[in-house]
Amino acid sequence: MKIAELQEKILRLKKEKGVLILAHSYQRQEVIEIADYVGDSFGLAQQAAKTDAERVLLCGVRFMAETVKLLSPQKEVYLSHSGAGCPMADMIDPDELTMLKEAYPDHKVVAYINTTAAVKAISDVCVTSSSAVRIVKALPEKKILFVPDCNLGAYVAQQVPEKEFHFHHGGCPTHLRLRKEHIEKARREHPNAKFLIHPEASPEVVAMCDFVGSTTEIMDEAIRCPEKEVGIGTERSIAEHLAYLCPEKHFFLLSKDLVCHNMLLTTLHDVLACLEGRGEKIELSDEMIAAARRPIDEMLRLG
Repeated sequence: MKIAELQEKILRLKKEKGVLILAHSYQRQEVIEIADYVGDSFGLAQQAAKTDAERVLLCGVRFMAETVKLLSPQKEVYLSHSGAGCPMADMIDPDELTMLKEAYPDHKVVAYINTTAAVKAISDVCVTSSSAVRIVKALPEKKILFVPDCNLGAYVAQQVPEKEFHFHHGGCPTHLRLRKEHIEKARREHPNAKFLIHPEASPEVVAMCDFVGSTTEIMDEAIRCPEKEVGIGTERSIAEHLAYLCPEKHFFLLSKDLVCHNMLLTTLHDVLACLEGRGEKIELSDEMIAAARRPIDEMLRLG
């Protein structure tokens, strides 16, 4: 079966069964094209919560599907590929966070949204990559325990120097593959290009680029900036999607190693399997939903 035929079958089935399909921006182009909403993980969960859809299929990784369930507990939520996890989210578990809280009892626990529901449940407030600086600034507490991404944490600490930070030393393997020599090489080859980077990259690399932002912010900046050459410092699929959106510009990766293998697990065949009743349903207890929603609600309260 050809790609277009698979897409046509998926579009027909999702309409017949009333399934809302969400796709993270790192998904393959052919998956993006059959989705109802495309974007960052938390934005997708918010979009799902606004709809009256009773069934939601998340094309992404596990913590994202959990977040959809947290914001829409009454909905049936499915994950497109059961093996699609997030290495960074898996770098910290509730036991380790409990030990850190005991070691730093006077610190406010700030958890990146890229964490499991179980870790969120014992955190104080969540943040996204786009809201982290704003939320941490809004907190009355001066001491912050930031988990799990020390690179995003370091970026926040640089923007909020008036506060004291302790970091869990987790991070995104994809963004950590981007090194100083990659940026230097790209500068030599593309001297007039604008370089856009995600704050999950190392502080050394972030400092060498022109714009820092979330996936959605990177895409928005890439589209609106006047430069005709744009270097992308996040997952490779973003450069591909931008090439479709702005064919008049040249988008290139700051490193060929910027690949998230977990995101690439999902195929159209997986989406079809879910629509045919062979997907994994996300199950969270009422107690877990209530506990893990609390730091998300606090993030929303703080703006």
